[in-house]
Amino acid sequence: MSTALRDGDLDPRELTAHYLDRIAAIDGHVGAFVEVTADAARARAARLAADGTTPAARPSLWGLPLGDKDLVARAGVPTRYGSRARRDFVPQRSDELAAALDDAGAVSLGKTATPEFGLTGYTETSFTPPTRDPWDPRCGAGGSSGGAAAAVAAGLLPVAPGSDGGGSIRIPAATVGIVGLKPSRGRMPIGSGIDSLAGLAVTGPLARTVADAAFLADALRMLRPHPFALAAPHAVDLLPVALAPAPGLRVGVTTTSPWAEDEHIVLDPQARRAVVVAAEMLAARRHGVDDLAWEPRGYAAMFRTIWRASAARLPLGEAELDLVEPITAWLVREGRALSATRLLDALAAAAAFERETIAAFAHVDAVLTPALAQTPRPVGWFDGVDAERNFAQQVQYAPYSSFVNVAGLPAIVVPVTRDDTGHPVSVQLIGRPGGEAALVALAAELEDARGPLPHPPLW
Repeated sequence: MSTALRDGDLDPRELTAHYLDRIAAIDGHVGAFVEVTADAARARAARLAADGTTPAARPSLWGLPLGDKDLVARAGVPTRYGSRARRDFVPQRSDELAAALDDAGAVSLGKTATPEFGLTGYTETSFTPPTRDPWDPRCGAGGSSGGAAAAVAAGLLPVAPGSDGGGSIRIPAATVGIVGLKPSRGRMPIGSGIDSLAGLAVTGPLARTVADAAFLADALRMLRPHPFALAAPHAVDLLPVALAPAPGLRVGVTTTSPWAEDEHIVLDPQARRAVVVAAEMLAARRHGVDDLAWEPRGYAAMFRTIWRASAARLPLGEAELDLVEPITAWLVREGRALSATRLLDALAAAAAFERETIAAFAHVDAVLTPALAQTPRPVGWFDGVDAERNFAQQVQYAPYSSFVNVAGLPAIVVPVTRDDTGHPVSVQLIGRPGGEAALVALAAELEDARGPLPHPPLW
């Protein structure tokens, strides 16, 4: 699609109109968008069509419709961060990501839904309609990039950028049966993770195929010169890797979660089966596949402290805390009550966990885990009143996500099987620092072995 746009075989006005029509027809049942900027998108597409640049001079995302996650400010467009406390905020300046996507030629169709300030792994608030799984609209789409994932799964966008601070790309991607890539800390110039608390939050792509995710990852990596002296090693282009046969790689398999010390983690049989099937697929492609022994310790207390501290930094006064979700207010108040010593101890523990995890995974090219522990959760399943129970529910749903952020490692989720209802079931592949190429190669082989997926009912 992007090549056809740049070569002039596809008109950005026609493509923009196509996706806007789909949003108008379908999104009322999905809730992927919280703001659709149809007039601005049509005007933007028309300007691109009339700009007279040659195909060779057109940037990587020229004419491609995208959405801005509602944590990314765009000048003149309501940016609510999923929160009633920001319901009237209209920024005068765009965030760096929105401006860079414009420079790369993208066409923003509006704002995709996110939970309040991106704090939870599901996209439901009391402020906006829930974002639903296009495969089963009785269930939520996961979060925090739930709107972006649901939009891609329902065919409302071709691809979408998201952000991932504890699973926020991979959780919704696995929930709605698409591909989600969380890059290594330091790979992306915008949303590198290096400048976030504990290095957790990074920018990455969501797409229906591995090749499309690789394409958008490459484009995101080239949006700006890298602003840090440190960048992820081996930052090669990923799209050629997705299109070529993979060399023989070593894959370790584990269903261990570092949360199991403190939470009761029950792995759904369908999730376990997906791991077994994926391991068999990779072994059949002549990769070395073996069980991985891994016994992480002391993770839960460290992550809970860091997550609360990250919420403490939200610009919310005491009166505004009466407007936000109970889980948000709880995290903010708990975070602001932390001592500096406790936070510094947690950051030191996170650094030690990173070193130990990288060492434990160093003898393999990738680690295969479940993507989620449970099937997609019904809308309203997460407790809206008891914040501590809510947090535990999120861990029980997605216990394989946040530790990858703490370790700064890349990870990709890809659907490999389907359950008895036809819903895709995904696995996660975790790589070495800067090892996205191995993940993309393996995920592309899983995708090929699986075969094409049908469209979801909400398509």
